[in-house]
Amino acid sequence: MTGDLRTTPLHALHLEHGAKMVPFAGWSMPLQFGLGILEEHHTVRRAAGVFDVSHMGEVDFLGEGALRAVQTLVTNDAGTLADGRALYTVTCRPDGGIVDDCIVYRFGPQHFRIVINAANVAKDLAHFREHAGELCELVDRSDELALIAVQGPDAVGHVATLAGDPSLREVPGFGLRDATLAGASVTAARTGYTGEDGFELFMAAADAPAVWSALLDAGVAPIGLGARDTLRLEARLSLYGQDIDETTNPYEAGLAWVVKLDKGPDAPLFVGHAALSRIKAEGQSRRLVGFVVEGRGIVRPGAEVLGEGDEAVGHVTSGGPAPTVGGAIGLAYVPTAMAGSAHPLRIRQRGKILAARQVKGPFYKRPK
Repeated sequence: MTGDLRTTPLHALHLEHGAKMVPFAGWSMPLQFGLGILEEHHTVRRAAGVFDVSHMGEVDFLGEGALRAVQTLVTNDAGTLADGRALYTVTCRPDGGIVDDCIVYRFGPQHFRIVINAANVAKDLAHFREHAGELCELVDRSDELALIAVQGPDAVGHVATLAGDPSLREVPGFGLRDATLAGASVTAARTGYTGEDGFELFMAAADAPAVWSALLDAGVAPIGLGARDTLRLEARLSLYGQDIDETTNPYEAGLAWVVKLDKGPDAPLFVGHAALSRIKAEGQSRRLVGFVVEGRGIVRPGAEVLGEGDEAVGHVTSGGPAPTVGGAIGLAYVPTAMAGSAHPLRIRQRGKILAARQVKGPFYKRPK
């Protein structure tokens, strides 16, 4: 079934555990395991699940110019990072369109890593090299490294126990720490894409099967892409290629908080700075909003948001069931004048019109 699709180091183990494999971003990836998408979703919310995200790309920036290179590429301020800390950001085209959303990790003053989306690795590398390739050494480590995410209220405890390192429980959000797990050297970053607590574990690709098996032996359930999507949507985390892409800018996408137009006198202007400065000053013609469907019905990407005369004035980018909070939810771009909880939405899908109400913030917030 893989054909020309790439496979992660965990592919054989996924097949052993009955995973339903699907093509995703040029890779053969598990959609679900034996529990099914709904139960896998609940397992992550209630206990812990483990995800194979080894298809993601990793690019290291090395040398004296590493920070300057990163600052040139991303909109957020990597200059605020201490060693062992990370931040979420986007990297943009000169016109302000989003090339990718990513996480920047600082290992040291001359070593940064940017984790990028699987479908964008070649494009991002070309973008990085064009705009910052002369500032430091750029190393594509995507094939060398595997990435395993352990997510859920019990995730941190599982990782700390398997590593024999209680101090891992004290790693702050968006912090990272080196550890040993199943005999493998890993970097444990307290980041994720589910709205839950947990770690994303970097390791050599050859070590991934041992780490994965140790987590499963400890009772952590394997989780596929299907539940990953419902989890991230409940947490209102954007998906590149659906909610954001090169035709969208951070301001209209609700990501103004990752745009730092003033990083200080010593920081270079990032790619897209002039365009985003203008967009901020002029305002946006549309905004990405969250909605909850009223009554029965699920809205899928591509559905039309209607104006007063039933003309299409916007479109749904993400939509589906919300297993934890109930009902159906989604994200859509709408004219700025329509954005806000005071404006109900009418959404047309396959000729049927559904009512929806707008909501601010994530649909789900994990208990503290």
